[in-house]
Amino acid sequence: MPEMNRRFLLVARPDGMPKRDDFRLVDAPLPPLAPGQFLIRNHYASLDPAIRGWLDDAPSYLPPVALGDPVRATTVGVVIASEAEGFTPGDWVMGLNGIETHSVAQAGGFTQVVDIDAVPSPTHFLSILGAVGLTAYFGVTEILQPKAGQTLLVSGAAGAVGSLVGQLGKRAGCRVIGIAGGPAKCARLTDDYGFDAAIDYRGKDGEALSAAIGQAAPDGIDLVFENVGGMGLDATLLHINQHATVALCGLISEYNTAHYGTRNLWQLIVKCATIRGFLISEFLDRFPEGAAAMAGLVREGALRFDEHIDEGIDNALPAFLRLFEGSNQGKMILKLA
Repeated sequence: MPEMNRRFLLVARPDGMPKRDDFRLVDAPLPPLAPGQFLIRNHYASLDPAIRGWLDDAPSYLPPVALGDPVRATTVGVVIASEAEGFTPGDWVMGLNGIETHSVAQAGGFTQVVDIDAVPSPTHFLSILGAVGLTAYFGVTEILQPKAGQTLLVSGAAGAVGSLVGQLGKRAGCRVIGIAGGPAKCARLTDDYGFDAAIDYRGKDGEALSAAIGQAAPDGIDLVFENVGGMGLDATLLHINQHATVALCGLISEYNTAHYGTRNLWQLIVKCATIRGFLISEFLDRFPEGAAAMAGLVREGALRFDEHIDEGIDNALPAFLRLFEGSNQGKMILKLA
C-alpha cells in the first residue's frame, strides 16, 4: 500500500490565463478508508477546457474547486483497496476525481467500473468512449439532428470533440466546414478527418474570417457546432440560413479573458434560427447507448480519433495550458502512473 499521494492543488483563483502560482504540487499521506469508500491508483487524467471554469468562484453546473483541493478531472485507474461493495482491488474504474496519483472515491458516486478488456487502451475511456465522444454523439444526433445535403460548420474543429462532430456530420450526409488554427491543423481536417473545407482563423480579423466563411459556404450554413465563441461565432452568424441551428458546446476563446459578447446575435431573429446550449449530463441515462454507438463506429474503422498524452503530474499545468495555446494534437490526457 502506498503511503503518499502526490496532488495538484488549486491555491489561488486564476486571473486570466492560469499560472504556476495558482497551483501547488504537494505530497500528502493517504487517509484511511471509511466504510463505502475505495482507493484508486489513477493512471490517466483527462484535461478539458471545462476545468478552467471550475477554477473560478462563479456559478456553474458544478461547484468551483475549493482552494486547497486537487484540481477536479475525470480519471481512469485501478482500485487498490476497497471498503465498498461492488469495487474490488484490480477493478479498472473511471470517474470525476482529482489530478492526483491516488483518489478516495465513494460507492454511489461518480466513479464506475469499466471493462478494460473492451478497449486497446484505458485512455479511450477519456476520449472516444468518454465525455469527448459522448459530447460529439449527443451534440450531433440530439441537438443538431443533421439531414443529408445540409452544411455544417464546426469551430475548434481540430480538437477532440470538433473532429468527431465533423466526421459524424459527414456520415449524416452533410457538407462539413471546419475552423482551426494553423495550416497543419487545417490540413488534418481535410486529409485525416474528411472535412470538405477548412478555414485557418489565425491572422484574420472578423471581416476577413467572415469573408473566408462566405467563400467556403456560398449557400450559407444550416448547422453550427460552436466550441470557441468570440469573434468566430460573430462571423459565423452572418452566414446562417433560415431556421439554422447552433449547438453551443463551449466558448474557449473567452475562458481566460473578459467575455467578448455576441454582437451579431440579431441574426438569430432575422433568420428565425435557434441557439441551444447543452451539457452531456442532460443525457446521463443514455450514456450506455452513446458509448455503444461510438464503440461500434470505432470497430468499423469509421471514425478517427487522436490522443495527445503528456507524462507526469509535475507537467499538469503545461499540459493543461496546451488547450488554450492550441499546441495539443488530439484529446489532451495526462499520464499519472
